[in-house]
Amino acid sequence: MTTAFNTAGTGASRLPAAAGLGLKLQHAEDILSSRPGLGFVEIHAENFMVEGGPRHHYLSRIRDHYALSVHGVGLSLGGVEPVNEDHLGRLFRLVQRYQPEAVSEHIAWSGYRGRYANDLLPMAYTPASLQRLCDHVERVQQVLNRTILLENPATYLTFTESTLDEADFISETVRRTGCGLLLDVNNVYVSAINHRRDAQGYINALPLQQVGEIHLAGFDEQTDDSGARLLIDSHGSPVAEPVWSLYQWLLKQTGPRPTLLERDNHVPALNELLAETGYIQHLLERAGQQERHHA
Repeated sequence: MTTAFNTAGTGASRLPAAAGLGLKLQHAEDILSSRPGLGFVEIHAENFMVEGGPRHHYLSRIRDHYALSVHGVGLSLGGVEPVNEDHLGRLFRLVQRYQPEAVSEHIAWSGYRGRYANDLLPMAYTPASLQRLCDHVERVQQVLNRTILLENPATYLTFTESTLDEADFISETVRRTGCGLLLDVNNVYVSAINHRRDAQGYINALPLQQVGEIHLAGFDEQTDDSGARLLIDSHGSPVAEPVWSLYQWLLKQTGPRPTLLERDNHVPALNELLAETGYIQHLLERAGQQERHHA
């Protein structure tokens, strides 16, 4: 059963259809002093689940000037256990404090019986796991009193017990819960190479009208035991050319959508990141012009 929540905008997001950047503490002073032309900033929720300190000092000031997206990594929505209510309570207080334009989480799991992995672990796609994920999403939305965005995973293996296609699994989750979709283009490309999947076909099978945010990031490349390419969603390098190409193709399907540049490892100076967000903004504006032309 789908519940109505207090939201506005496409895919449960009120973010502007502009380029955004993941907020890093080492860049906070530069952002406040130079006020770069970003549409929004994004934080990892778990980094701000404290009462005070320098993170909140800077975020409170930055929030005065930019739209905000809160991106969770620790709710373990794909796990077999119920949502951790203490963790959910901390997320609720953070959302109440900053009133972000979007809240998102991952289709993954990370905890079991009080033990937590510092990773986003994959799910088997079955009717039972689909129902658990939907139950967990609905619980989060009930507590937050808003719909959230769910991010498609980057995966490196498949489960023999899976009986549902990944895109169908995601689409049904969105349909049942009314949540929006955070479409990570780098994750799509990484999984497409790892599983020899058609990236465009995968995207076309998703409910694109529910895309409330897009993520772009870099990947690392290795080889598996058979010598085949293996891509790792590392967030440690610039966006690769095939991901840029897939993103431009996606914008032709969706029109301009809020798009975040993620960089969590080997983080460079702010100016280097702003060069990438500037290119994102250029592509968004071009997509908007093309959309108006066709209209």
